[in-house]
Amino acid sequence: MLVKFQNHIQNKFPFLKESPFCIAVSGGVDSMVLAHLFQQLGYSFSVLHCNFQLRGEESDGDEQFVTQYFQTYQIPVKVKHFATEEYAKQHKQTIQVAARELRYHWFQEELETQNSRFLVTAHHADDDLETFIINLSRGCGLDGLIAIPEVNDTILRPLLPFSRQEILEYAKENNIEWREDSSNASDKYLRNKIRHHIVPLLKELHPTFLDNFIKTQDYLKQTQAIINETTANTISELTSIDENGTVSIAVKYLKRLPNYQLYLYQWLKDFGFTAWQDIYNLIDAETGKRIVSPTHILLKNREHLMLSVISEAKREVYSIVENQNTLKVPLKLTLEPVEHITNFNNNTIFVDAEKLGFPLIIRKREEADAFFPSGMKGKKKLSKYFKDEKYSLFDKENQWLLVSATNEIIWVIGKRADERFIAHSDTSKILKIELEE
Repeated sequence: MLVKFQNHIQNKFPFLKESPFCIAVSGGVDSMVLAHLFQQLGYSFSVLHCNFQLRGEESDGDEQFVTQYFQTYQIPVKVKHFATEEYAKQHKQTIQVAARELRYHWFQEELETQNSRFLVTAHHADDDLETFIINLSRGCGLDGLIAIPEVNDTILRPLLPFSRQEILEYAKENNIEWREDSSNASDKYLRNKIRHHIVPLLKELHPTFLDNFIKTQDYLKQTQAIINETTANTISELTSIDENGTVSIAVKYLKRLPNYQLYLYQWLKDFGFTAWQDIYNLIDAETGKRIVSPTHILLKNREHLMLSVISEAKREVYSIVENQNTLKVPLKLTLEPVEHITNFNNNTIFVDAEKLGFPLIIRKREEADAFFPSGMKGKKKLSKYFKDEKYSLFDKENQWLLVSATNEIIWVIGKRADERFIAHSDTSKILKIELEE
Protein backbone atom coordinates (compact mmCIF):
# COMPACT_ATOMS: atom_id res chain seq x y z
CA MET A 1 0.00 0.00 0.00
CA LEU A 2 2.89 2.38 0.75
CA VAL A 3 4.16 2.28 -2.86
CA LYS A 4 0.64 2.72 -4.23
CA PHE A 5 0.06 5.64 -1.86
CA GLN A 6 3.39 7.24 -2.80
CA ASN A 7 2.55 7.05 -6.51
CA HIS A 8 -0.90 8.47 -5.88
CA ILE A 9 0.50 11.43 -3.93
CA GLN A 10 3.10 12.13 -6.59
CA ASN A 11 0.46 12.04 -9.34
CA LYS A 12 -2.39 13.90 -7.64
CA PHE A 13 -0.83 15.91 -4.81
CA PRO A 14 2.80 16.67 -5.75
CA PHE A 15 2.50 20.12 -4.13
CA LEU A 16 2.25 18.58 -0.64
CA LYS A 17 6.00 18.01 -0.53
CA GLU A 18 6.56 21.77 -0.37
CA SER A 19 3.27 22.86 1.26
CA PRO A 20 2.65 22.92 5.02
CA PHE A 21 -0.43 20.86 5.87
CA CYS A 22 -2.38 19.45 8.80
CA ILE A 23 -3.86 15.96 9.20
CA ALA A 24 -7.15 15.48 11.02
CA VAL A 25 -6.54 12.51 13.34
CA SER A 26 -9.29 10.94 15.43
CA GLY A 27 -7.18 8.05 16.69
CA GLY A 28 -9.09 5.52 14.57
CA VAL A 29 -7.37 3.16 12.16
CA ASP A 30 -8.00 5.28 9.06
CA SER A 31 -6.38 8.49 10.31
CA MET A 32 -3.56 6.66 12.11
CA VAL A 33 -2.67 4.82 8.88
CA LEU A 34 -2.83 8.08 6.90
CA ALA A 35 -0.42 9.77 9.30
CA HIS A 36 1.88 6.71 9.28
CA LEU A 37 2.02 6.72 5.47
CA PHE A 38 3.09 10.36 5.40
CA GLN A 39 5.64 9.66 8.15
CA GLN A 40 7.15 6.83 6.11
CA LEU A 41 7.41 9.10 3.06
CA GLY A 42 9.20 11.76 5.10
CA TYR A 43 6.54 14.47 4.92
CA SER A 44 6.34 17.24 7.49
CA PHE A 45 2.89 17.93 8.94
CA SER A 46 0.99 18.80 12.11
CA VAL A 47 -1.97 16.99 13.68
CA LEU A 48 -5.42 18.30 14.65
CA HIS A 49 -7.59 16.31 17.05
CA CYS A 50 -11.21 17.03 18.04
CA ASN A 51 -12.59 15.98 21.42
CA PHE A 52 -16.37 16.28 21.04
CA GLN A 53 -16.90 15.18 24.67
CA LEU A 54 -19.65 12.77 23.64
CA ARG A 55 -18.25 9.49 25.00
CA GLY A 56 -16.87 10.53 28.38
CA GLU A 57 -13.68 8.70 29.35
CA GLU A 58 -13.49 7.13 25.89
CA SER A 59 -13.23 10.55 24.22
CA ASP A 60 -10.56 11.61 26.70
CA GLY A 61 -8.73 8.35 26.06
CA ASP A 62 -8.70 9.06 22.32
CA GLU A 63 -7.22 12.49 23.00
CA GLN A 64 -4.52 11.10 25.28
CA PHE A 65 -3.63 8.34 22.80
CA VAL A 66 -3.28 10.76 19.84
CA THR A 67 -1.33 13.32 21.87
CA GLN A 68 1.16 10.80 23.27
CA TYR A 69 1.69 9.01 19.96
CA PHE A 70 2.60 12.09 17.95
CA GLN A 71 4.57 13.77 20.72
CA THR A 72 6.75 10.65 20.72
CA TYR A 73 7.68 11.48 17.12
CA GLN A 74 7.91 15.23 17.85
CA ILE A 75 5.01 15.94 15.53
CA PRO A 76 3.00 19.04 16.59
CA VAL A 77 -0.47 18.20 17.94
CA LYS A 78 -3.33 20.65 18.58
CA VAL A 79 -6.46 19.53 20.47
CA LYS A 80 -9.83 21.27 20.62
CA HIS A 81 -12.64 20.48 23.08
CA PHE A 82 -16.21 21.05 21.92
CA ALA A 83 -19.48 21.32 23.85
CA THR A 84 -21.13 19.41 21.02
CA GLU A 85 -24.45 18.52 22.65
CA GLU A 86 -25.00 22.08 23.82
CA TYR A 87 -24.19 23.42 20.35
CA ALA A 88 -26.57 20.92 18.72
CA LYS A 89 -29.45 21.91 21.03
CA GLN A 90 -28.77 25.61 20.58
CA HIS A 91 -28.78 25.33 16.77
CA LYS A 92 -31.48 22.62 16.64
CA GLN A 93 -29.19 20.21 14.81
CA THR A 94 -28.35 16.53 15.01
CA ILE A 95 -25.17 15.62 16.85
CA GLN A 96 -23.57 14.57 13.53
CA VAL A 97 -24.30 17.88 11.81
CA ALA A 98 -23.19 19.88 14.84
CA ALA A 99 -19.92 17.94 15.12
CA ARG A 100 -19.23 18.45 11.42
CA GLU A 101 -19.82 22.21 11.61
CA LEU A 102 -17.69 22.56 14.73
CA ARG A 103 -14.71 20.59 13.46
CA TYR A 104 -14.52 22.11 9.98
CA HIS A 105 -14.88 25.63 11.35
CA TRP A 106 -12.01 24.95 13.74
CA PHE A 107 -9.94 23.26 11.03
CA GLN A 108 -10.14 26.39 8.88
CA GLU A 109 -9.18 28.57 11.84
CA GLU A 110 -6.15 26.39 12.51
CA LEU A 111 -5.03 26.45 8.88
CA GLU A 112 -4.89 30.23 9.11
CA THR A 113 -3.28 30.22 12.55
CA GLN A 114 -0.61 27.71 11.57
CA ASN A 115 -0.13 29.24 8.12
CA SER A 116 -0.91 25.84 6.58
CA ARG A 117 -2.40 25.56 3.11
CA PHE A 118 -4.24 22.25 3.37
CA LEU A 119 -6.13 19.94 5.68
CA VAL A 120 -5.78 16.23 4.88
CA THR A 121 -8.48 13.81 6.02
CA ALA A 122 -8.64 10.00 6.02
CA HIS A 123 -11.84 9.44 4.03
CA HIS A 124 -11.48 6.26 1.95
CA ALA A 125 -13.37 4.33 -0.75
CA ASP A 126 -15.83 2.68 1.66
CA ASP A 127 -16.71 6.11 3.12
CA ASP A 128 -17.28 7.32 -0.42
CA LEU A 129 -19.59 4.39 -1.18
CA GLU A 130 -21.59 4.94 2.00
CA THR A 131 -22.03 8.64 1.18
CA PHE A 132 -23.08 7.71 -2.37
CA ILE A 133 -25.81 5.42 -1.03
CA ILE A 134 -26.99 8.04 1.49
CA ASN A 135 -27.23 10.72 -1.21
CA LEU A 136 -28.91 8.33 -3.65
CA SER A 137 -31.52 7.38 -1.07
CA ARG A 138 -32.36 11.04 -0.47
CA GLY A 139 -32.46 11.99 -4.16
CA CYS A 140 -29.57 13.90 -5.67
CA GLY A 141 -27.94 15.17 -8.82
CA LEU A 142 -24.52 14.47 -10.27
CA ASP A 143 -22.75 16.27 -7.41
CA GLY A 144 -24.39 13.94 -4.90
CA LEU A 145 -23.49 10.84 -6.91
CA ILE A 146 -19.86 11.87 -6.93
CA ALA A 147 -20.23 11.84 -3.15
CA ILE A 148 -16.91 12.81 -1.52
CA PRO A 149 -14.64 15.02 -3.64
CA GLU A 150 -10.93 14.25 -3.58
CA VAL A 151 -10.11 17.96 -3.46
CA ASN A 152 -12.47 20.54 -1.96
CA ASP A 153 -10.75 23.90 -1.76
CA THR A 154 -8.28 23.46 1.16
CA ILE A 155 -9.39 19.92 2.05
CA LEU A 156 -7.59 16.92 0.52
CA ARG A 157 -8.62 13.26 0.74
CA PRO A 158 -5.76 11.13 -0.63
CA LEU A 159 -7.11 7.81 0.72
CA LEU A 160 -10.23 7.78 -1.47
CA PRO A 161 -8.77 5.17 -3.90
CA PHE A 162 -8.09 2.80 -0.97
CA SER A 163 -10.55 0.41 0.68
CA ARG A 164 -11.13 -0.06 4.39
CA GLN A 165 -9.74 -3.58 4.00
CA GLU A 166 -6.47 -2.29 2.51
CA ILE A 167 -6.13 0.17 5.38
CA LEU A 168 -6.73 -2.50 8.02
CA GLU A 169 -4.21 -4.86 6.43
CA TYR A 170 -1.59 -2.10 6.29
CA ALA A 171 -2.19 -1.27 9.97
CA LYS A 172 -1.74 -4.89 11.03
CA GLU A 173 1.33 -5.43 8.84
CA ASN A 174 3.02 -2.34 10.35
CA ASN A 175 1.88 -2.90 13.95
CA ILE A 176 0.04 0.43 14.02
CA GLU A 177 -2.03 1.01 17.13
CA TRP A 178 -5.41 2.71 16.97
CA ARG A 179 -8.53 3.38 18.99
CA GLU A 180 -11.95 1.91 18.27
CA ASP A 181 -14.91 4.31 18.52
CA SER A 182 -17.67 2.34 20.29
CA SER A 183 -20.37 4.38 18.49
CA ASN A 184 -19.28 2.81 15.19
CA ALA A 185 -20.75 -0.52 16.33
CA SER A 186 -24.23 0.93 16.81
CA ASP A 187 -26.95 0.87 14.15
CA LYS A 188 -28.42 4.06 15.60
CA TYR A 189 -27.03 6.13 12.74
CA LEU A 190 -27.92 5.79 9.05
CA ARG A 191 -24.30 5.54 7.94
CA ASN A 192 -23.67 2.66 10.31
CA LYS A 193 -26.73 0.79 9.06
CA ILE A 194 -25.44 1.12 5.51
CA ARG A 195 -21.93 0.11 6.59
CA HIS A 196 -23.04 -2.95 8.56
CA HIS A 197 -25.84 -4.26 6.36
CA ILE A 198 -26.07 -2.84 2.84
CA VAL A 199 -22.41 -2.56 1.80
CA PRO A 200 -21.49 -6.14 2.88
CA LEU A 201 -24.43 -7.45 0.85
CA LEU A 202 -23.33 -5.50 -2.24
CA LYS A 203 -19.80 -6.85 -1.89
CA GLU A 204 -21.17 -10.35 -1.45
CA LEU A 205 -23.26 -10.04 -4.62
CA HIS A 206 -20.23 -8.92 -6.60
CA PRO A 207 -16.69 -9.50 -5.26
CA THR A 208 -15.24 -6.55 -7.22
CA PHE A 209 -18.10 -4.20 -6.35
CA LEU A 210 -15.93 -1.62 -4.57
CA ASP A 211 -13.33 -1.56 -7.36
CA ASN A 212 -16.11 -1.10 -9.90
CA PHE A 213 -17.55 1.70 -7.78
CA ILE A 214 -14.19 3.51 -7.75
CA LYS A 215 -14.03 3.27 -11.55
CA THR A 216 -17.60 4.60 -11.80
CA GLN A 217 -16.65 7.53 -9.62
CA ASP A 218 -13.82 8.38 -12.04
CA TYR A 219 -16.25 8.29 -14.99
CA LEU A 220 -18.73 10.50 -13.13
CA LYS A 221 -16.01 13.03 -12.30
CA GLN A 222 -14.97 13.19 -15.96
CA THR A 223 -18.59 13.73 -16.95
CA GLN A 224 -18.99 16.43 -14.32
CA ALA A 225 -15.90 18.26 -15.59
CA ILE A 226 -17.34 18.37 -19.11
CA ILE A 227 -20.73 19.57 -17.86
CA ASN A 228 -19.17 22.23 -15.65
CA GLU A 229 -17.10 23.63 -18.50
CA THR A 230 -19.96 23.60 -21.01
CA THR A 231 -22.57 25.15 -18.73
CA ALA A 232 -20.13 27.74 -17.34
CA ASN A 233 -19.32 28.95 -20.86
CA THR A 234 -23.01 29.16 -21.79
CA ILE A 235 -24.02 30.98 -18.61
CA SER A 236 -21.09 33.39 -19.03
CA GLU A 237 -22.38 34.32 -22.49
CA LEU A 238 -25.93 34.93 -21.24
CA THR A 239 -25.28 36.86 -18.02
CA SER A 240 -24.41 40.50 -17.44
CA ILE A 241 -23.14 42.33 -14.36
CA ASP A 242 -24.09 45.89 -13.35
CA GLU A 243 -22.05 48.42 -11.36
CA ASN A 244 -23.39 47.03 -8.04
CA GLY A 245 -22.23 43.52 -8.85
CA THR A 246 -25.74 42.22 -9.52
CA VAL A 247 -25.72 39.40 -12.07
CA SER A 248 -28.72 39.11 -14.39
CA ILE A 249 -29.84 36.73 -17.10
CA ALA A 250 -32.71 37.18 -19.55
CA VAL A 251 -35.42 34.58 -19.02
CA LYS A 252 -36.19 34.34 -22.74
CA TYR A 253 -32.61 33.25 -23.50
CA LEU A 254 -32.56 30.85 -20.58
CA LYS A 255 -35.75 29.19 -21.78
CA ARG A 256 -34.18 28.50 -25.17
CA LEU A 257 -31.61 26.21 -23.56
CA PRO A 258 -32.35 22.48 -23.53
CA ASN A 259 -33.00 21.46 -19.92
CA TYR A 260 -32.56 25.01 -18.60
CA GLN A 261 -32.95 23.65 -15.04
CA LEU A 262 -29.50 22.10 -15.36
CA TYR A 263 -27.99 25.45 -16.32
CA LEU A 264 -29.75 27.16 -13.44
CA TYR A 265 -28.42 24.55 -11.03
CA GLN A 266 -24.87 24.86 -12.33
CA TRP A 267 -25.08 28.66 -12.14
CA LEU A 268 -26.47 28.85 -8.61
CA LYS A 269 -25.25 25.73 -6.79
CA ASP A 270 -22.27 27.48 -5.17
CA PHE A 271 -24.38 30.28 -3.66
CA GLY A 272 -26.07 28.33 -0.88
CA PHE A 273 -29.45 27.73 -2.52
CA THR A 274 -31.37 24.55 -1.70
CA ALA A 275 -35.00 25.17 -2.82
CA TRP A 276 -34.36 24.07 -6.39
CA GLN A 277 -37.96 23.50 -7.45
CA ASP A 278 -38.85 27.01 -6.26
CA ILE A 279 -35.93 28.35 -8.27
CA TYR A 280 -37.05 26.53 -11.41
CA ASN A 281 -40.59 27.91 -10.89
CA LEU A 282 -39.13 31.42 -10.67
CA ILE A 283 -38.83 31.42 -14.46
CA ASP A 284 -42.60 31.88 -14.82
CA ALA A 285 -43.22 33.74 -11.56
CA GLU A 286 -44.45 37.31 -11.16
CA THR A 287 -42.04 40.23 -10.84
CA GLY A 288 -40.83 40.60 -7.27
CA LYS A 289 -40.80 36.91 -6.43
CA ARG A 290 -37.49 35.97 -4.82
CA ILE A 291 -35.57 33.06 -3.35
CA VAL A 292 -33.07 33.71 -0.56
CA SER A 293 -30.01 31.72 0.48
CA PRO A 294 -27.81 32.52 3.52
CA THR A 295 -25.60 34.67 1.28
CA HIS A 296 -27.56 35.61 -1.87
CA ILE A 297 -30.92 36.76 -3.24
CA LEU A 298 -32.32 35.52 -6.55
CA LEU A 299 -35.04 37.83 -7.86
CA LYS A 300 -37.51 37.66 -10.74
CA ASN A 301 -37.53 41.21 -12.09
CA ARG A 302 -39.73 41.52 -15.19
CA GLU A 303 -37.98 39.44 -17.86
CA HIS A 304 -34.78 38.79 -15.91
CA LEU A 305 -33.46 36.69 -13.06
CA MET A 306 -31.16 38.79 -10.90
CA LEU A 307 -28.58 37.47 -8.43
CA SER A 308 -27.17 39.67 -5.70
CA VAL A 309 -25.03 39.21 -2.60
CA ILE A 310 -26.64 39.88 0.78
CA SER A 311 -24.08 42.37 1.99
CA GLU A 312 -23.34 43.06 5.63
CA ALA A 313 -23.46 46.73 4.66
CA LYS A 314 -27.22 46.40 4.22
CA ARG A 315 -27.53 45.93 7.96
CA GLU A 316 -25.13 48.72 8.92
CA VAL A 317 -25.84 52.30 9.94
CA TYR A 318 -23.55 55.33 9.80
CA SER A 319 -23.85 58.59 11.70
CA ILE A 320 -23.08 62.24 10.97
CA VAL A 321 -22.50 64.42 14.03
CA GLU A 322 -23.12 68.15 14.24
CA ASN A 323 -20.50 70.27 12.44
CA GLN A 324 -19.18 67.24 10.52
CA ASN A 325 -18.61 68.33 6.94
CA THR A 326 -17.78 65.08 5.14
CA LEU A 327 -18.77 61.41 5.11
CA LYS A 328 -16.70 58.92 3.13
CA VAL A 329 -18.33 55.56 3.98
CA PRO A 330 -20.65 54.02 2.77
CA LEU A 331 -20.88 56.84 0.20
CA LYS A 332 -19.34 60.28 -0.18
CA LEU A 333 -21.35 63.19 1.19
CA THR A 334 -20.33 66.78 1.86
CA LEU A 335 -22.22 69.07 4.25
CA GLU A 336 -21.73 72.83 3.99
CA PRO A 337 -23.58 75.79 5.57
CA VAL A 338 -24.50 78.28 2.80
CA GLU A 339 -26.24 81.60 2.51
CA HIS A 340 -28.33 80.88 -0.57
CA ILE A 341 -30.03 78.05 -2.40
CA THR A 342 -28.40 77.53 -5.79
CA ASN A 343 -28.51 74.27 -7.76
CA PHE A 344 -31.08 71.93 -6.16
CA ASN A 345 -31.06 68.50 -7.92
CA ASN A 346 -31.09 64.77 -7.20
CA ASN A 347 -27.49 64.81 -5.95
CA THR A 348 -27.65 68.13 -4.10
CA ILE A 349 -30.24 69.20 -1.56
CA PHE A 350 -30.62 72.31 0.62
CA VAL A 351 -32.22 71.68 4.01
CA ASP A 352 -33.22 73.68 7.06
CA ALA A 353 -30.45 72.95 9.55
CA GLU A 354 -32.67 73.89 12.50
CA LYS A 355 -35.13 71.11 11.65
CA LEU A 356 -32.63 68.27 11.35
CA GLY A 357 -31.61 67.16 14.82
CA PHE A 358 -28.22 65.43 15.13
CA PRO A 359 -26.75 62.93 14.77
CA LEU A 360 -28.00 62.27 11.27
CA ILE A 361 -28.12 58.61 10.27
CA ILE A 362 -27.29 56.86 6.99
CA ARG A 363 -29.08 53.51 6.73
CA LYS A 364 -31.06 51.19 4.46
CA ARG A 365 -34.86 50.90 4.38
CA GLU A 366 -37.00 49.67 7.24
CA GLU A 367 -40.46 48.13 7.12
CA ALA A 368 -42.45 51.16 8.35
CA ASP A 369 -40.52 53.87 6.47
CA ALA A 370 -42.56 56.74 5.00
CA PHE A 371 -41.76 60.28 3.92
CA PHE A 372 -43.16 63.41 2.25
CA PRO A 373 -41.63 63.43 -1.26
CA SER A 374 -40.57 66.89 -2.44
CA GLY A 375 -42.84 68.33 -5.09
CA MET A 376 -45.77 66.20 -3.94
CA LYS A 377 -48.55 66.67 -1.44
CA GLY A 378 -48.89 64.35 1.46
CA LYS A 379 -47.17 61.33 2.93
CA LYS A 380 -46.12 58.23 1.02
CA LYS A 381 -44.82 54.89 2.19
CA LEU A 382 -41.28 54.33 1.04
CA SER A 383 -42.32 50.93 -0.37
CA LYS A 384 -44.98 52.67 -2.51
CA TYR A 385 -42.43 55.23 -3.69
CA PHE A 386 -40.07 52.42 -4.70
CA LYS A 387 -42.88 50.69 -6.58
CA ASP A 388 -43.90 53.88 -8.41
CA GLU A 389 -40.28 54.53 -9.37
CA LYS A 390 -39.99 50.94 -10.63
CA TYR A 391 -37.20 49.96 -8.25
CA SER A 392 -36.05 46.37 -8.57
CA LEU A 393 -35.59 44.44 -5.33
CA PHE A 394 -31.85 45.01 -5.55
CA ASP A 395 -32.35 48.75 -6.13
CA LYS A 396 -34.41 48.79 -2.93
CA GLU A 397 -31.77 46.85 -1.02
CA ASN A 398 -29.00 49.14 -2.24
CA GLN A 399 -30.74 52.48 -1.65
CA TRP A 400 -29.26 54.55 1.17
CA LEU A 401 -31.40 56.90 3.23
CA LEU A 402 -30.46 60.01 5.20
CA VAL A 403 -32.63 60.15 8.33
CA SER A 404 -32.88 62.43 11.33
CA ALA A 405 -32.07 61.57 14.93
CA THR A 406 -35.80 60.85 15.37
CA ASN A 407 -35.73 58.41 12.42
CA GLU A 408 -37.53 60.65 9.93
CA ILE A 409 -36.39 60.41 6.31
CA ILE A 410 -34.64 63.57 5.14
CA TRP A 411 -33.45 62.32 1.79
CA VAL A 412 -33.72 59.20 -0.36
CA ILE A 413 -30.12 59.82 -1.27
CA GLY A 414 -29.59 60.71 -4.90
CA LYS A 415 -33.32 60.49 -5.64
CA ARG A 416 -35.82 62.58 -3.66
CA ALA A 417 -35.72 64.89 -0.63
CA ASP A 418 -38.39 65.10 2.05
CA GLU A 419 -40.58 68.22 1.75
CA ARG A 420 -40.55 68.78 5.53
CA PHE A 421 -36.82 69.49 5.67
CA ILE A 422 -36.30 71.48 2.47
CA ALA A 423 -34.88 74.98 2.93
CA HIS A 424 -36.67 78.02 1.46
CA SER A 425 -35.66 81.57 0.68
CA ASP A 426 -36.55 82.73 4.21
CA THR A 427 -34.71 79.87 5.98
CA SER A 428 -32.15 81.31 8.40
CA LYS A 429 -29.74 78.33 8.54
CA ILE A 430 -29.33 76.55 5.22
CA LEU A 431 -27.28 73.35 4.98
CA LYS A 432 -26.16 72.12 1.58
CA ILE A 433 -25.77 68.33 1.39
CA GLU A 434 -24.18 66.95 -1.75
CA LEU A 435 -23.65 63.40 -2.99
CA GLU A 436 -20.33 62.96 -4.80
CA GLU A 437 -20.36 60.41 -7.62
